[in-house]
Amino acid sequence: MERIAYTESAKLLERAKKVLAGGVSSEFRKYNHPHAIFYTHGKGSRVYDVDGNEYLDFTLSQGPLILGHSHPHVLKSVTEYSGPGQLFAGQHIREIELAEKLSALVPSAELMRFCLDGSEAVQTAFRVARAKTGKQKFLRFEGHYHGWLDNVAWGISAPDAASLGPREEPVAWPWSGGLPEQARNEFIILPWNDLDLLKAKLASHHHEIAGIITEPVMCNSGCILPQEGFLQGLRALCDQYGIALIFDEVITGFRLSIGGAQQYFGISPDMSIFAKAMGSGYPISAIVGKREWMGLIESAKVIHAGTMNSSNATIAAALATIEVLEQEQPYARMFALGNQLMEGLREAAARHGQPLLVQGPGPMFNSGFTGLDQVRDYRDTFSYDKAKLGKFIAGLHDRKVRVIGRGLWYISAAHTEEDIERAVAAASDVMATL
Repeated sequence: MERIAYTESAKLLERAKKVLAGGVSSEFRKYNHPHAIFYTHGKGSRVYDVDGNEYLDFTLSQGPLILGHSHPHVLKSVTEYSGPGQLFAGQHIREIELAEKLSALVPSAELMRFCLDGSEAVQTAFRVARAKTGKQKFLRFEGHYHGWLDNVAWGISAPDAASLGPREEPVAWPWSGGLPEQARNEFIILPWNDLDLLKAKLASHHHEIAGIITEPVMCNSGCILPQEGFLQGLRALCDQYGIALIFDEVITGFRLSIGGAQQYFGISPDMSIFAKAMGSGYPISAIVGKREWMGLIESAKVIHAGTMNSSNATIAAALATIEVLEQEQPYARMFALGNQLMEGLREAAARHGQPLLVQGPGPMFNSGFTGLDQVRDYRDTFSYDKAKLGKFIAGLHDRKVRVIGRGLWYISAAHTEEDIERAVAAASDVMATL
């Protein structure tokens, strides 16, 4: 194997640590291999670092780059539309055009507001749910990530499976120091994919719960698909008790289909959060929903604001991204490439006697080493051998294949069959060394 150099990145990291906390501006960037890496440019399915290394990229910058790096239509649209002005603190025509486009494509998007990121939009949805129902708590699921703010920064990490407590009364561990203790009282948490348990909890606690929030696919922990009937059961229970059903489509939006996971699964939530792939790397999110819920923002009973919302550049990026997705319709190809890569990884693991579990819908999927034949909820993810996964991801990186450290792979419209073959060959090479 060719020896890869990271010396220039290492020098820049030491310089960065003098002025940036930990040398980075987002915690996860610290955990690249062998340390935070500094990049110079990206094109299509490739990204390049300061040491001149060219990586085949399956991180897609944590998911947003559904068209690949530096798509020319997106960059051209941003340049042309932001040239006459960057931010007006007022309305502009493409904001309407983007909203009209989302309303036509996303089943539940009768009204919407644009924000800067998923974390902010999630909190807006909670505010609307509380205002409409008069109830104060939200229900969420173990291992689902809904941003880094205080009231959702629980239940996404734990020392081990036993520390999570009984399934009926889970223990929600804080993700970070500095969380206010009262934030723990804003939510009820349960294991995912357990409809009977959810029914029992709602029977006794529905009078407290304003909304239920879920990733339609549990992307952030194991890339777990919903069990048959689970999402339908969520919809029915929310209707029964007058609870808002909130889909966090930050990852699934525009990735499973152009209408999101709600179109893919045929379930219409009351409100949804879109971000990441919507803007091809530009900071934009949207809270969309049915008029009966979003009308509270329209009437100003619920306040939503933000100086930087719907800037020219971010709106242009989102509109251009969706235009390309509509024109090229890359979904069948992305599913096919994803499944080709998943099957290639499984076959390589079998050849080398490695217990690699590969699961997910295709445009995104997870790989991890476990004796289980399926991971169904967050508790099952503790069966993964994290040390072996770390060696696997590091080995791929040293072979210039970039994958998210927790084992999550993304497919873009820019990936090719040759990219898939190269990734499988690299993975097979690494597994022979484990």
